Amino acid sequence: MAEMLRREFLQTVGALFVGAPGSAPIRLGVDSYSIRDLRWKASQLLEYAASLKVDALQISVPGQLDSTEPSYLRKLKDDAARLGIYLDTGIGSICPESQHYNPKAGNPADSLIQGLRISRELGARVMRCFMGGPNDRRSGRPIEPLMESTIKTLRSVRTQALDLGVKIAIENHGDMQAHELKTLIEEAGRDFVGACLDVGNPIQVLEDPVQTYEILGPYAFTTHVRDSVVYEHPRGAAFQWVALGDGCLDLPAMVELHRKLCPQTPLLLEIITGRPPQVLPYWEDDFWKFFPRMKAADFARFLKLVRRGHPFQGAMMIGGTGPQPPEFQAALRRQQQYDLERSVEYAKKKLDVGVRWRS
Repeated sequence: MAEMLRREFLQTVGALFVGAPGSAPIRLGVDSYSIRDLRWKASQLLEYAASLKVDALQISVPGQLDSTEPSYLRKLKDDAARLGIYLDTGIGSICPESQHYNPKAGNPADSLIQGLRISRELGARVMRCFMGGPNDRRSGRPIEPLMESTIKTLRSVRTQALDLGVKIAIENHGDMQAHELKTLIEEAGRDFVGACLDVGNPIQVLEDPVQTYEILGPYAFTTHVRDSVVYEHPRGAAFQWVALGDGCLDLPAMVELHRKLCPQTPLLLEIITGRPPQVLPYWEDDFWKFFPRMKAADFARFLKLVRRGHPFQGAMMIGGTGPQPPEFQAALRRQQQYDLERSVEYAKKKLDVGVRWRS
């Protein structure tokens, strides 16, 4: 009992100082989306995170919960404390004008408040969500009206978020560049809104993830970290998400920026493999209507990343391209687990991230 209370105290104290300067080692965690096809619920995910000897876990609510009853949520909170796992939560899009918004979610403010209340019951102090996604960027519509709608929604729940003590982390989800998300956060209110800093999505918007860290690091309440390959293509560039160490991103530089800019924020691995390379056709004139205010210096920095990059040379099972036999589906599930586990080991041993693995 004493050990459980000690862990719960340390978990709570750590949560209260999200984003504050400090000298403690970076907490290493996993985002449950990394093993999405296993379809595990929160209790299974907690036990799995503990078996990996990581410090933190992000789960989706209410989707990965068996119930939203207070007694069930309190048990999960106690289980997380017993296992020494810091919990983050996450919901989906909060912008009704986005192509990624689920109409079944109803009013976005109501969805936010429900998620915040569940997060509070679970002991989480940060809840991730997003505005939209890549389809919004490539729709030809200006991104600013979506930002304005999202800001309005966020401001409408400010009182509830502050009363519950749960901060809202907006992910750069292939919709906004880092400077755009920074603007959204500042206009919504930094006292309760920050970033879920994703390092895989910036490539979709022609941004070097190191630059994303430089801009959003001071605003980061939580993170999604994975590796990518990016390389030249006849139409522009191509990229593919891979396990840590299999790509060409400057992971050590990003970890160093994490230590400097947001040391108390957990570094959560969101490993996404099993998808084919995607093309960024920036040599085609029509592509640039999606980026009307792209700075030449920022694009030049992205080109440097492209020109020093390379295609993925390892073996990877590709899914999501149509119906597949059960054997293929089983292989994809195993690949997700395998790639996450070796990414955890890479983060610990090559990037020197994580607290529990040292003990």
